[in-house]
Amino acid sequence: MRRIESHKIPGPAGLLEAVLEEPEDAAPAIAALVCHPHPLYGGTMHNKVVYRLARGVRRAGAVALRFNFRGVGLSEGTHGNFAGEIEDARAALTWLRERYPELPFALSGFSFGSRVVTRLACELTGAQWVIAVGFPTDFGESDYLATCRTPKIFIQSTHDEYGPVPAVQAAFDMAGAPKRLIWVEAEDHFFSNALPVLEERVYEAARDGSEG
Repeated sequence: MRRIESHKIPGPAGLLEAVLEEPEDAAPAIAALVCHPHPLYGGTMHNKVVYRLARGVRRAGAVALRFNFRGVGLSEGTHGNFAGEIEDARAALTWLRERYPELPFALSGFSFGSRVVTRLACELTGAQWVIAVGFPTDFGESDYLATCRTPKIFIQSTHDEYGPVPAVQAAFDMAGAPKRLIWVEAEDHFFSNALPVLEERVYEAARDGSEG
């Protein structure tokens, strides 16, 4: 039976509510952070896309740490205007790496969370991969991706209202290698009617990334 634990992680604005889940049938091979959508628009670590994202990386052998950004759920503090949430993710990742010092690490996130993890992953060295699900091109510039050498995997809905196909393709083309772009035929940003397919694509991407 897999390990499932609730935690309060020290963050820069207070304690962060978190859930740690290990794979079901084997010891973890990699430690993966999972970040949720925009805190000001109802995003939490229990979002259905985040749940599928975490389950996909677990199936690929990762121990997954989901957490709520400052001011969400039982996490302390107030919204940090993106910069604060990057620091929350950094603190959560530090905790995760200290918990599993023998494991390589990776990052993943959905929507606003995909912006957070790509920013953080591109600052760090040593991440095995970063999976960005529902990357919102409308949120801001993506120039930082051009010099990012962390292996990047973008998984995007074909009908994402916050990351339209032409804009996502342009951001991907500009991004530095190594990189992959995976399209999922879905109705909207939240992968309506395609959540099982999304989970499978996450699993395959994390599995292949771990093997690579």
